[in-house]
Amino acid sequence: MNLRNDLWIWKKGKVAEHLEKRLKAKKHEVWIARSGEEALEILEEILPEDSVVAVGGSLTLADTGALDLLKSGRYNFIDRYSARTAEEQEELQRKAFWADYFLTSANAITEDGKLVFLDGNGNRVAAVVYGPKYVIVIVSVNKVVRDVQEARERLRYISPMNSKRLNLSTPCVETGFCADCSSPQRICDYFMVVESGARHPGRFKIILTLEDFGL
Repeated sequence: MNLRNDLWIWKKGKVAEHLEKRLKAKKHEVWIARSGEEALEILEEILPEDSVVAVGGSLTLADTGALDLLKSGRYNFIDRYSARTAEEQEELQRKAFWADYFLTSANAITEDGKLVFLDGNGNRVAAVVYGPKYVIVIVSVNKVVRDVQEARERLRYISPMNSKRLNLSTPCVETGFCADCSSPQRICDYFMVVESGARHPGRFKIILTLEDFGL
């Protein structure tokens, strides 16, 4: 028996249960998954075969196996990763607005159920806000923060790792610290908060994972 591990699982489970209530009160649909495997099973239940599906850039989708599922041939996947040029990628990103389902993760989620996103080009936050019929967000409870201000602090902390992951030449890659730079490769231009889903109940389908994914 690993007491430390058991206590962390208990803690994350309680956090997830708390968030589930807050998110449902905001008219979102919510599931709790103990692992990436469970998250993938839930995703399969949500996504109808042959539906048109697009994604926003997300390490979580790769880590959970969601991208492999979308590439299985069971869905009409708008595969942004298949683009060979910047022009092709932009075209695919625009097509995402007509998708039935848009999959992504959030960069943070507040204790009262606000979803927080930070974007470079803006295509991901734009699709989350408007366009696709449904938005599926797979997010780990390790991304839970107290409030929006703490979310900003979390994003400043992790952004250098995302810049490094994308092989960018930004000041934060040199130092490991956010410099609030003006680099043309900056990936932190668009900060967006989803306050509620009250106008479109059920559009957001949120899978909370107890296992850590993404950054």
